[in-house]
Amino acid sequence: MLNLAVNARDAMPEGGTVTIAAREEAIAPGHATGLPLGRYVCLSVTDNGEDMDEATLTRATEPFFTTKGIGKGTGLGLPMVHGMAEQSGGRFVLKSRKGNGTTAEIWLPVVEPEAASHDGRTTARGPGREQRSLVVLAIDDDSLVLMNTAAMLEDLGHTVFGAASGKQALDILRQEERVDLVITDYAMPQLTGTQLAEAIRAERQNLPIILATGYAELPPGADAALPKLAKPFRQEDLAEVIADVVQTKQVGRPVLKVHSR
Repeated sequence: MLNLAVNARDAMPEGGTVTIAAREEAIAPGHATGLPLGRYVCLSVTDNGEDMDEATLTRATEPFFTTKGIGKGTGLGLPMVHGMAEQSGGRFVLKSRKGNGTTAEIWLPVVEPEAASHDGRTTARGPGREQRSLVVLAIDDDSLVLMNTAAMLEDLGHTVFGAASGKQALDILRQEERVDLVITDYAMPQLTGTQLAEAIRAERQNLPIILATGYAELPPGADAALPKLAKPFRQEDLAEVIADVVQTKQVGRPVLKVHSR
């Protein structure tokens, strides 16, 4: 929601109104969202700023597509919102009309209380596996991407420390001996993800590090040995790479279960 509110603000350089709303709705056959029948909560963020044309609406959730200026957007915010809505069994819908601004809607299925109850404090949930909850240090200089990553990690049952730079990450590591795993963005100012990995290894040689990058090929000199997580990633991708690292490195004395079903 913060991600969508920031986008709405940026669409109104001369000022305006951002309206955040929520409603419950029963989806009937033929509903515009195309969602399965059932009860849903629709969270919406509406602005009265610059509208999107059809071409922009079509591409808005493409990874790295952005209409913002250089240095003002990564093009990852809306794809991550879209991915989180889809993996939750819902839908992300963008609406925009000439002169009427834009409305972004997150549709999420209503879950009955008994179906929602679970204990995520002792184990982290992954695709077909279970492992002990880890203490994870996540680093990204994009605050919205960092927020999304932290939310996904916490939902998987992990404890998260967030850092906006390599320097801040090193400061946290020197204070928090219990960090089990590091997930760092590659493209960051001052210290890139691979440079940060080198600095971490100099102090904590055996600490597992995952490199999150939106680049298909890293530049020469990038550490090919680091496990990679391609941006934008979904929660299941995040869980899978963590499970692989845990299994390889035996991080946090994990207990793994592989389900045959």
